Amino acid sequence: MLHHFLSNNRDELAARCRVKVGNRPGRSATEAQLQSGIPLFLDQLIRTLRVEQSPERKNSELISGPIGGGAALSEVSVSAGQHGKALLELGLTVDQVVHDYGDLCQSITDLAVERDAPFAVDEFRTMNRCLDNAISDAVTEFSYQRDGVHAARNADESNQRMGVFAHELRNLLGTASLAFAAAKTGNLSFSGATGSVLERSLVSLEKLITNSIQDVHRSAHLKGTSDLFSLAGLIQEIYDAATLSSKVYDCSFRVLPVDAELAIKGTRDLLIAAVANLLQNAFKFTKPGTEVLLTAYAQGDRILIDVKDHCGGLAAGVADIMFLPFSQASTNVTGLGLGLTIAKQTIAANDGTLTVNSLDKIGCVFTISLPRHSMPT
Repeated sequence: MLHHFLSNNRDELAARCRVKVGNRPGRSATEAQLQSGIPLFLDQLIRTLRVEQSPERKNSELISGPIGGGAALSEVSVSAGQHGKALLELGLTVDQVVHDYGDLCQSITDLAVERDAPFAVDEFRTMNRCLDNAISDAVTEFSYQRDGVHAARNADESNQRMGVFAHELRNLLGTASLAFAAAKTGNLSFSGATGSVLERSLVSLEKLITNSIQDVHRSAHLKGTSDLFSLAGLIQEIYDAATLSSKVYDCSFRVLPVDAELAIKGTRDLLIAAVANLLQNAFKFTKPGTEVLLTAYAQGDRILIDVKDHCGGLAAGVADIMFLPFSQASTNVTGLGLGLTIAKQTIAANDGTLTVNSLDKIGCVFTISLPRHSMPT
């Protein structure tokens, strides 16, 4: 009988399956998984065959499920589901799930031919039923778990995109509000510098919202236009807007002169937002009464933009995580923890890098490095 053959050759069949698993490209498993996967199913198959040779043959469905499959709780359905989930955790595909059970079927067939072991037709039908149910349950659980992983990943990406949008929206609204308040308090004309800051903030708000709507329509990442523009002009525009914010945080803000011949190439609005995020971070954490310094200069074939604050320096390990989304190492958690993440991603999209250097008991210097260009003559 088939169950005698399987019982007597259980270790040999399990060993052959291990060899097949090991030889398959991209397939790996721990010893625990090798013991609890196919070997466990082999034991369930043997018990099913034994029960079907007994007066209680209907009880075989409790072990391996009904003929024709369908939703039914059985030992095979539980263990096959666990097997499918384990393969997903190994990063494998649904094909590998099917292959694992195919390995056992092939090993049984090969060994039966080698040993010239005859089996009844009903026994093969029972074995095929067990294999079909196991494959079905394993694939079903694999697919369910995979879809859950994808859904969770999409939700995380969506949350991060919403966080980026909210962060940029808040920054622009904050600048516009400060400009309006300054103009109202000082009874200033909107044709002056403060009015220009307010106008640029409102224009940037319109662009942000328009781009977000287009992003939804296309379901794709929006890439801005890459232009060549003056580094000095960029820094001046950033200075005009950031000066208002520095007053809110009770710190001074200074910019050193910039070489008028230097230029950078990229998405201007996004680079302004990136530097603004660094300055907002500096204003937030620098000690009251101290200075935040913005410098922009050339070094070899690179343009460097430094933002230096007087926060006292970073604690051990903070530099390793501060650019991660929603990372907030300080007790000041008034923001979303996305400013530095957005800045780093934006600068990377413009072929640049963003690094931080902690000066012990002094502060931090955030450095943007971008390819160097010159203004046309």
